[in-house]
Amino acid sequence: MAHSEPPVWAHADGAEWLLDLHVQPGAKVTAAAGEHGGRLKLKIAAPPVDNKANAHLLSWLATQLDVPKSAVRLVRGEASRQKTVAVRGVERPWLVIENNRKT
Repeated sequence: MAHSEPPVWAHADGAEWLLDLHVQPGAKVTAAAGEHGGRLKLKIAAPPVDNKANAHLLSWLATQLDVPKSAVRLVRGEASRQKTVAVRGVERPWLVIENNRKT
């Protein structure tokens, strides 16, 4: 029951969830790596060039959450490590992401 409430980095916004992320590109594997400054820290196995890290992030989230890629979009932070992503079609995205966490 400890995880039934959303963490500080997940906010309901109508039919979407807004996920506040701290993204670290250039990692060996893509995985959740705990929290950082009130955001979920994600290590991304893509370089921070030519929008590759953002594209990989959105694709990885869609796969993890079992939603179409069209249900995941970058709301803000395109050129920043501090990003907000909107997700539709999943009830409690933090449960799925935290269950797939690698440390």
